[in-house]
Amino acid sequence: MKAFVVNQYGKNEFRSADVPEPRIGNGDVLVKVNAAGINPLDIMVRNGEFKQLLKYKPPFVLGHDVAGVVTQVGADVRGFSVGDEVFARPRDLRIGTFAEYIAIDHNDVALKPAALSMPEAAAVPLVALAAWQILVEKAHVKPGQKVLVHAGAGGLGSTVIQLAKHLGAHVATTANGARAELVQSLGADVVIDYTTEDFAQILTDYDLVVDSVGGENLMKSLAVLKPGGLAIGVTGPPDAAFAKQLGAPKPFEFVLSFMSRKVRKAAKKLGVRYSFFFMHASGTQLSELAALYDAGRLRPVIDSIFPFDQTVEALAYVENRKAKAGKVVITLDGRG
Repeated sequence: MKAFVVNQYGKNEFRSADVPEPRIGNGDVLVKVNAAGINPLDIMVRNGEFKQLLKYKPPFVLGHDVAGVVTQVGADVRGFSVGDEVFARPRDLRIGTFAEYIAIDHNDVALKPAALSMPEAAAVPLVALAAWQILVEKAHVKPGQKVLVHAGAGGLGSTVIQLAKHLGAHVATTANGARAELVQSLGADVVIDYTTEDFAQILTDYDLVVDSVGGENLMKSLAVLKPGGLAIGVTGPPDAAFAKQLGAPKPFEFVLSFMSRKVRKAAKKLGVRYSFFFMHASGTQLSELAALYDAGRLRPVIDSIFPFDQTVEALAYVENRKAKAGKVVITLDGRG
């Protein structure tokens, strides 16, 4: 089958290849890929940024989001049948959605929302799971709390805005002024045009900041939190809890703790908290999220759709920050 493979870590070693069709285990489903979403995480994995913790062995197929049709089910699988339309974010070390087929642990899979097309469904899993795990699992957002979402027009930001509003939060976001109408339509109560305004001079007493920008933007975000508030960094710096999440050896906890010492020290001084976030696969959570998409509580935001043969170009499009709003998706429609 055709797939897009990382031959070795680095920017210029991602290309198409013919690889064997995957075999399924007893707990797997084989999915014929209809569409796959592209995420910044794909670029980070391709570049080897997590290679000490996520030990992918090149060559490997890239891709973290998928929507497609089940073509085989393992002997121990219950709840899925051949012909089911599904979507998933396969678990770490079992990624590979930039391919014609992928074998996925059935615990990571959910039935596709009926209200979404295949490309729309492929744009959803990673960002929807991340939003759910940040807001529900980690921050326990309650009605009336104040949430600041940076980069609100992006794939993650646009989803966090919608889910935070569904949970009853007051939501502020930073976005290019040209995207103000979009983020307001998603539910943002306050829109800060980062090209002309400084959010740190405008916002105060927030319960949660979700930051996917990093660097100085993250450090400034600490100051808008109320005492005890939480800043969650999606792009880093990683902390010791990340090493624990991945089951890494003890020394990695000390290394990552050292990497995040500056932001944690600044947070402590202000009486607030910092935590790095890295999502995990969950078919159960995807099923709950599917119901929200079917009910119209959430909707995907898609910037562009590329044909499968242009996957390398689609990844470069994301890497070069050409996407204006939402996700970039590749589609295998027409490939039979």
